[in-house]
Amino acid sequence: MIRKLASGEYRLYSRKTDPKTGKRRNLGTFPTREKAEQHEREVQYFKRR
Repeated sequence: MIRKLASGEYRLYSRKTDPKTGKRRNLGTFPTREKAEQHEREVQYFKRR
């Protein structure tokens, strides 16, 4: 899940909540939405290797 921050950057969060904290895990902050989407695809690729 990608959210836009107040600073104008985009942050990638995990799809599931972290059972320990009850919040979504931060998977990185990126300058553009395209970069965040590209990284999300990379994460999904490695999860299913």
